[in-house]
Amino acid sequence: MPPIPTAALDEALHAPSVHNSQPWRWRITPDAVELHADPDRHLQVTDPDRRDLVLSCGAALHHLTVALAAHGAAAVVDRLPDPEDSTHLASVSIGPGRPDAVDAGLFPAISARRTERRRMSHRPVPVKLLGRLAEHARRAGALLVPVSGPVARDRLALALDDAGRLQRSVPGYPAELRLWTHRLPAASDGIPATATTARLRRDSSPPLRAFPGGRLRERRQLTGHGGTDDAAEFVVVATAQDRVLDRLRAGEALSAVLLAATLAGLATTPLSQATEVATVRDALRTRVLHVPEHPQIVLRLGWPATHADPLPATPRRPLRSVLLP
Repeated sequence: MPPIPTAALDEALHAPSVHNSQPWRWRITPDAVELHADPDRHLQVTDPDRRDLVLSCGAALHHLTVALAAHGAAAVVDRLPDPEDSTHLASVSIGPGRPDAVDAGLFPAISARRTERRRMSHRPVPVKLLGRLAEHARRAGALLVPVSGPVARDRLALALDDAGRLQRSVPGYPAELRLWTHRLPAASDGIPATATTARLRRDSSPPLRAFPGGRLRERRQLTGHGGTDDAAEFVVVATAQDRVLDRLRAGEALSAVLLAATLAGLATTPLSQATEVATVRDALRTRVLHVPEHPQIVLRLGWPATHADPLPATPRRPLRSVLLP
C-alpha cells in the first residue's frame, strides 16, 4: 500500500478539540498511520469519562480522511484495531479505488473553520441547509438532532446553565479552565484570549461557556436588528450507543458537520459543556431531545453577525510534536 502523504497529516492537525488541547498522537508506519489518544492531554476534571478526548480524536480522524480524499487517495479506516491498547483509536491506510468525492469537497473548509463565540446574525438558518448537515452526520455514522421549539430551547438553556454551575463547583475545574485559556504567548495549543469574549454571554439563549480574560470584542447590536438574542440554531450530535466507538464516530460526524457548515458560510460553536456532566447529559436526552440516542455534543450554527471582525486562527502544534516513535 502507498504511504500516507505527510501533507494530509498536517491538515488533520487543524481539527477542533476540547479547549484546543489537541489530545492526539500519530504513528507513521510503512503502510498506514495510527491515531492514538494522548492521555497526558486528557482534561480530567472537565472531561471525567474521556468523552471529549475521544470526540476530539474522531474529529482529527475525519480531517485526515478529508485531506486524503483531496490528495486523490481512498482512505481505509480500521477503528479500535487493538483491544489490548485503549489509546489506539484507529489505523488509516490508502486502499484501491476512487477517493470519496463528498469528503474531498469538504477540504477547503479545513483551513477556514473557526469557533465563533460572539453573537450571530438574526438571519435564520434555512431548514434545507440543516437537512444537508444532518446528511453529513449520517454519512459519518451519527445523527444530528435539532433542538426544535421554544420549550426545547429553554430546557437546553437550563441544561447548559446547570452544567456550568455544577462544573464550577468541582475542585480543580477553575484551575483546569485557566490552564487552557492562559497559555504563554508563543504556545501552540489552548484557547488564546483573542478567540474568546470578555464576559459570559448572559444575553444569549442558551448561554455560552464563560472563558476568563477573553479579548474578543462583540460588535454593538445594529439598530432595527431585533433584540439581544440571535437566530442561531442548536443541534446535537447523537449516537445509538455510548461506547468508545460511538464517541469516535461522533467526533467524525462533528468534523463533517463543522466543515460542511463552514463551506455553506455558517459560523459554528461546539458546546461540550452539557455532555460533560452525566446528570445534565441525561436531562438533555430525556427532557430536551426526547430521543433514545445518546447526546455526544451540542452545536450552535448561524450566520456571522453583520460586519463581524474575522476570527483569528487558533494555534496548532507542529507535526513533529505529535508523532510517536
